[in-house]
Amino acid sequence: MDDSTIIASATHRFEWHSTGHALLEAKLAAIAQAKRTVRMETYIYTDEDIGRRFRAALIEAAQRGVQVWLLVDALGGMDLSDDYFDQLGALPQAAMKWFNEPSLGSWAFRDHRKLLVIDSETAFVGGCNIAEDYHGDGVTRGWRDGGLRIDGPVAVELEAEFDQQFESADQKQWRVLKRKKQQTRKRGCRNPAIRPLFIHPGYGDSPLRDAVRSDLRQAKDIAVTSAYFLPTGGFLKQFTDAVGRGARMRLMLGGKSDVKLMQRATQAMYSKLLRAGIEVFEYQPQILHAKLLVIDDVVYVGSSNLDPRSLRINFEIMIRVVDPELASRARQQFDHDVSLSAMVTPESVWDVSWWELVAQKLARWILGRVDPRVSENMLRRLQRRP
Repeated sequence: MDDSTIIASATHRFEWHSTGHALLEAKLAAIAQAKRTVRMETYIYTDEDIGRRFRAALIEAAQRGVQVWLLVDALGGMDLSDDYFDQLGALPQAAMKWFNEPSLGSWAFRDHRKLLVIDSETAFVGGCNIAEDYHGDGVTRGWRDGGLRIDGPVAVELEAEFDQQFESADQKQWRVLKRKKQQTRKRGCRNPAIRPLFIHPGYGDSPLRDAVRSDLRQAKDIAVTSAYFLPTGGFLKQFTDAVGRGARMRLMLGGKSDVKLMQRATQAMYSKLLRAGIEVFEYQPQILHAKLLVIDDVVYVGSSNLDPRSLRINFEIMIRVVDPELASRARQQFDHDVSLSAMVTPESVWDVSWWELVAQKLARWILGRVDPRVSENMLRRLQRRP
């Protein structure tokens, strides 16, 4: 399967990157070709070869006169030395910030986005952090991941969201805005065929959940890839209701995981998923980190998993695109991943020890109830601040 595929619509040009290697190399090439501005936002950043290459590319861009902004989550970059970005930050054309330095009052809320916007014209979204784990083909080396390059007006909307995030990153009194206020902000592009979904901490309306609910009403074919899958009861009901109306749903999860607790929490749901008629697959070659939903001709791609932390607690970006050709390409990717996966069956679900079944239920309780409740209480305290 090709690592990259170009698809053109009436208003935008898409380039599908089916591996983390392809996506990260495309980002580096775009930074090298930038003429005016580079805005880059990431969760994890490591001092490995790929991290040093990105740092060098950003420095070189700023040195040739491009305005560069870099935003790294403080927890995701905690292994970097204090002076790691000093050379970049010292350049007059560059600015670097750490997002939300951990504190007792706000440590739970992380910037989990992976965004790059070039010259207000080109944007990259996907699941890849800046680390060698993501810089592979997902089969023989590196985790299974990828993303999308988008050329067109939606880049302006993504740029505006980045600017707001960058401005708020180092506030002395960091706080979360209420969701109903977030959703009324005015944006530029407003093309119904391509819409960015900006997910912020909060427990009210969710732009991703609401958009998916609307698309599921008449859905016939649903393919979901989620590195970490533990949806709320309401979100899960949207899927099971669609299957009950006759839709086919396939769910791609990780056979290997970097978060064993989450994998166990997801496995605790397997019996319910299978009884609902959802086909479940576990990707085998490498750790699965991709995030993708394909609902008929609609594609969702970006940084959000379908778990409480992505849906309620972290900052995320997903892009919703209505395009039959892009949906066909995304579904080809899903089918390719299925060919490398093991299908979950009722027999395999119960072919585990009693201790493992208990561990699965405990994991689901911790990640589905305890972690969200702690974060919700923290959020309420932040919102009460004057």
